[in-house]
Amino acid sequence: MSSDSATEDIMSATYRALCKHGYASVTMQDIAAESEKSKSALHYHYERKHDLLCAFLDDLLASYTDRLDGVEGETAHDRLLGTIETVFEPTEDSPTREFKTAILEMKAQGPYDEAFRERLTKFDQVLRDHVEEILAAGVEGGEFRADLDVEATADFFATVFNGAQTRSVAIGRPVDRSRKHLEQYVESRVLAGDYDAVGEFDVDGEDDDPARGNVGTSPEGSK
Repeated sequence: MSSDSATEDIMSATYRALCKHGYASVTMQDIAAESEKSKSALHYHYERKHDLLCAFLDDLLASYTDRLDGVEGETAHDRLLGTIETVFEPTEDSPTREFKTAILEMKAQGPYDEAFRERLTKFDQVLRDHVEEILAAGVEGGEFRADLDVEATADFFATVFNGAQTRSVAIGRPVDRSRKHLEQYVESRVLAGDYDAVGEFDVDGEDDDPARGNVGTSPEGSK
């Protein structure tokens, strides 16, 4: 087995083991049982379970980055909505709830585990950079508001993405509503348009967004 195929086998086995046993309970033996390798062979590649899980997070980050890079669209607006869909929309190979629970457990170790924290920070940075790049392109091209705070808005998007996903796993709240509100936010607060005297977005003279009180504020506060 080549090095690449061996790594792929171990990463796939780690995924399956985490789904079955969760972060707190999974062992190297559990992972070995899901792979083509013995426990001793796993230790040849990774001295400790912690080392293997760090490598697993690195592998997830690479896949996550590829998924974001794959978002397409003719305009910045299209790409921003595509990003929302990519983050929230389940696919055929979407992680199971059990796996998402295991990842949430790993995220909870961030304050105490520097290696995990470094990798979780990279996930956050990749997402923010991706959104920020789209927003900047939209502002430059005149699609988005000229006064849009690109950095603060990208940070706001990342917060909504992460918060919605955490609530989905922790309490079973569907992400559909958060997705809808974020899309409304794009239409009412990001796209270029006319604003009335109190700062409300005015397209047709009516405010028909029932979530305006929660979603229709800028991420950096009222202006």
